[in-house]
Amino acid sequence: MWRGLILGILAAGLAVACSGGGGLAPFAESRTPPSLGERFYPPEGWAWGFLRVGEAPAQRYGVAAPATVARAQILILPDYGETAETWFETARDLGRRGYCVWVLEGAGQGGSGRTAGPRDLGYAQSFDPDVTAVLAMASAVIRAPPETHLIVLGQGVGALVAVRAAQGGLASGGLILSAPRLTAPRHAPAPRFLGLDRLRPPGEKGWGRDMPDAFARGATHDRWRGGVTLAWQRANPDLRMGDPSLRWRTAFEAAVRAAREYPAPLSAPVLVVEGDRGSGCLNLTPCSSIRLAGGAEALELERDPVRDPWLTAIDAFARSRLADRSRP
Repeated sequence: MWRGLILGILAAGLAVACSGGGGLAPFAESRTPPSLGERFYPPEGWAWGFLRVGEAPAQRYGVAAPATVARAQILILPDYGETAETWFETARDLGRRGYCVWVLEGAGQGGSGRTAGPRDLGYAQSFDPDVTAVLAMASAVIRAPPETHLIVLGQGVGALVAVRAAQGGLASGGLILSAPRLTAPRHAPAPRFLGLDRLRPPGEKGWGRDMPDAFARGATHDRWRGGVTLAWQRANPDLRMGDPSLRWRTAFEAAVRAAREYPAPLSAPVLVVEGDRGSGCLNLTPCSSIRLAGGAEALELERDPVRDPWLTAIDAFARSRLADRSRP
């Protein structure tokens, strides 16, 4: 038994040495895949930055301002495995609606620095660095002036981070939780002996060029948008992400439990936007929810009949928060 486990760890070490983009340092300028259309390119004026809080590795973020004075700031927190590049089309669309759009990648994902190798391994001892980074992003980087709102949009796992940040004192005009992942199956804690918590569960894999994209996985019904993230990862080895480790799953479960057991209402209203499969507001207050028929998990990558109402819901929520702020 132990011989097999040790061989597994040695094999993981070889993967670090042999995989492209295997370093742990943060990565900024990505190369645009030739297969993508212009709508998936970076928005005009897009700029990259890094945010480092304490001893945690730097997290990558990007920003694009609208052509006119921004009516509000929108901070996007992507889902697990997504990159800022996944959100370029959405950033363009929200920019046309007058918003300054920021995308903060998760700790140890996308172009952010890593705490453990191989680079494509989702590893986290806790979600605290993600939460702390959101708080620092809002207070030290975005610094939205009083006359504008900061709206935080979390997708999937990013929605969980948004909720935990709000529970931790995030000052914002509101949260938009897009297909939020706020449930987690209970399992035994990941063993840390010999680094076993860095292994993936049986049957799960690292990144591969032939891995299924979001369309093939059923996360979206749009074939072209569903291939965007994988296209960027094929062209940029440093952006690649495989399945998460046992330790990441333990951290995710702990964050979900903390979010659901939080006793007090949030200081800002919440909008939950989901596809066909969803749980509504759960225990979040104050909260409203919208169900988009025909939508899967990655709503930002869905077909126009689903994605257009999703964008409209985001815009309407942000405008309503601005209207509330302007009332005496």
